[in-house]
Amino acid sequence: MSLDDRAHDDIATITTTAARVLERVRTVVVGMDEPLTLALATLLAGGHVLFEDVPGLGKTLAARSLAAALGLEFRRLQCTPDMLPGDVTGSFVYAPATGEFRFRPGPIFTGLLLADEINRTTPKTQSAMLEAMAERQVTVEGQRYPLPDPFHVIATSNPIEYEGTYALPEAQLDRFMVRLAVGYPTPEHESGIVEQRIRRQQEHTDVAAVIDTAQLRAIQAAVERIHVEPDLIRYAVELARGTRTAQNVAVGASPRGSQALILLARAVAAIEGRGYVRPDDVKRIAVPVLAHRLTLTPQAWAQGVDPASVVSGVVSATPVPPTVASADAVRT
Repeated sequence: MSLDDRAHDDIATITTTAARVLERVRTVVVGMDEPLTLALATLLAGGHVLFEDVPGLGKTLAARSLAAALGLEFRRLQCTPDMLPGDVTGSFVYAPATGEFRFRPGPIFTGLLLADEINRTTPKTQSAMLEAMAERQVTVEGQRYPLPDPFHVIATSNPIEYEGTYALPEAQLDRFMVRLAVGYPTPEHESGIVEQRIRRQQEHTDVAAVIDTAQLRAIQAAVERIHVEPDLIRYAVELARGTRTAQNVAVGASPRGSQALILLARAVAAIEGRGYVRPDDVKRIAVPVLAHRLTLTPQAWAQGVDPASVVSGVVSATPVPPTVASADAVRT
């Protein structure tokens, strides 16, 4: 098989698999097409997802359903104010039979960790996930323990204005490739949610696996081979740099933001059946990738400035590269 044939086969596999996963998840999650697509693309790109919105909109159900459809081992961590870092990473416990302390892994040792209502636990406990999300390992009592491959975090959070929430540290937010808002469903979608619940005759929902972890790793490797023109890399860098000089911004997106733009754009392109990234792919994901990485000035925060509007302004003001990629540009 030639390199071109392999590339086309990889893209076809990603597109077909993504369509099957989304179809399976949509049997239980209604009215979240764009957030679900971007969340899936993030996982295929090897990243972590933060769902932020008011309670009761299906964020937890969406995370659990995606994990099931991708065949990932799944654990849920219900975050509370009294949770300790050891409740996340694990800790050493005394074994009377041997007289030794043995490491007992925490819930973070899984394929996909759902950190439900992550901003209801203290910053100290939130920071216990930093090393895991960045380096796929945890360090406990000076000893390092690798996490499963693949490893992903999908966290849900409530708006900071809600009582009993803690602001996520900037370093923690930067580890999430995207922050997605779900939003209230339309009347038609809300009716569909109620009708599905009536048909099930139970609260519990089941989503069968579409692929297993080995197939997911293969797809993630294929996404790494999606072609990106140098002009688009410079475009992503200019968008990130634009947030650093934007009005009302105290701290702009880090280089991790520009990298995330390209990594996620490749997955979005593959899901749509293309072996190359277009400027529209980058523009589509700019707000969910960059907005949560911005720190506004105190004046802007007090005036209710939305970071998403800042990013949208940067996108509008940044010239789009003239490069138009075609199928002939695909390479592995």
